[in-house]
Amino acid sequence: MKRSMTYSKRTGLAVAATVLSLATSFPAFASAHTHTAHHASALRSSALSTLSIGLSADPPKLDPSLSSALVDRQVMVNIYDSLFTINAAGKLQNDLATGAVISKNGLTYTITLRKGVKFQDGTPFNATAVKFNLERDMLKISPRHSSLSLISKVTVDGPYKLTIQLSKPFSPLLNVLSGRAGMMVSPTAVKKEGANFLNHPVGTGPYEYVSRVIGSSITLVKNPHYWMKGLPHFQKVVYKIFTDPNVELLNLQSNEVQIIDTVPPQQIATLAKTPGYTVINKPSFGYQGVYLNVKAKPFTNLFVREAVNYAINRQALVNAVLKGSASPGYSPFGASSPAYRKAEDTPPNVNPAQIRALLKRGGEAHGFTFTMQTANSPINVQLAEVMQAMLQPYGIKMNIQQLDFGTLLNNSSDGNFQALALGWSGRLDPDQNIYSFYYTGAPLNSSNYSNPQVDALLNQARTVSNMTQRANLYERAVAIINHDSPYIFLYHPNNVLAFNSSIHGFNYVPDGLIRVATLS
Repeated sequence: MKRSMTYSKRTGLAVAATVLSLATSFPAFASAHTHTAHHASALRSSALSTLSIGLSADPPKLDPSLSSALVDRQVMVNIYDSLFTINAAGKLQNDLATGAVISKNGLTYTITLRKGVKFQDGTPFNATAVKFNLERDMLKISPRHSSLSLISKVTVDGPYKLTIQLSKPFSPLLNVLSGRAGMMVSPTAVKKEGANFLNHPVGTGPYEYVSRVIGSSITLVKNPHYWMKGLPHFQKVVYKIFTDPNVELLNLQSNEVQIIDTVPPQQIATLAKTPGYTVINKPSFGYQGVYLNVKAKPFTNLFVREAVNYAINRQALVNAVLKGSASPGYSPFGASSPAYRKAEDTPPNVNPAQIRALLKRGGEAHGFTFTMQTANSPINVQLAEVMQAMLQPYGIKMNIQQLDFGTLLNNSSDGNFQALALGWSGRLDPDQNIYSFYYTGAPLNSSNYSNPQVDALLNQARTVSNMTQRANLYERAVAIINHDSPYIFLYHPNNVLAFNSSIHGFNYVPDGLIRVATLS
């Protein structure tokens, strides 16, 4: 669901919905012009005390140490501050950290911290708290583990200063600390709540967690002691869950919510032209595709995996379904990534003779049957049906199993699937789009994939600071991954969201997250 239903592992396979009966599905468009003034008036009369935001999935885990879903981050970015962040230009900048000094050999990072910041439970934010957070995320139970695996020691040098010692140079580190690994949680709250912390999150951010109704809503309230003076503006933020993007859009039009995190692709252009609404539709850092479990038949067979990989026409899928909200892809790195290479990311043409030859080599000349798990939203089901039709001419029968997003994530972690549709929302540094997914034993390696050549290339890329050199290494790794076909890269989704134009102060950041603090 989160990819228009834009998901995220990660992001469940996000394909835009093709709505056939537009006239009946979206009756509000006919009266959108006349209702605009009413909506604006309703917002003013509410004194902007409460902001309602539509989410395309129910966030599974509001603990940055355990989270792996984009929809989690949409909420967490307003509960937690991070050590570093990225700005509207996609550049790294300080947040809770005030600076970082890197030694010449790249093994020592000295980080200074912002003073006078408190967690929402009243406890102080300081270097000791940062050490606690980093060491917690370094535990193997955390999906952050592989991103922090080169940290050998964290030392507190003073109340607002600490040193991170690495076993090898790791050029992505500061970018890693702008994501979940850099989100600071209250050590006191973690010790108090234990495993239940994900249901009682406490950070230093502009909004405090109050409550949630599973499958329905999450409520936050203004942090009165937020360190950024004058922020935030809204007294309350309510996230409302809609697993159908059509329903989410209708709730925006009826002013039940003022912001939505996805728009059905067929309606993007129409909504953008409708007075009273602002639509964002920009390339993301992410990718969408399908995991093939290399330890579960039939995908223990390399030739079978390759046949499925090569049978999908990415351009046809994007043209038919995504309607300008995505681009075909064949790698973890889209055009927004510094590691992007056009040739590497261009999908191969579908060659029926090649596909049949692969099936014959794999002992499945007449085809085979498998089940693909996908999120239970109209969008994801439609994508699955398009893939199903593309495989059918080769005798490949793909059954579709619809699951709620939380179950899909659990199955991806447990290996409980043959094929599973799930993507990744992406990060600025390319390491975070590839290492945890394709390195042997990494926490998000849902395909159970292992190739020593890929491992060596990914490790080498981590030690190099020159991006051109890193991109060369990634290009070689991706070529091997696509040959081995543990994952079917399908496309790079855009960040698509919309809001009532009466909302001011929206600052778009390339990660696509809705940061509420500046909104009014």
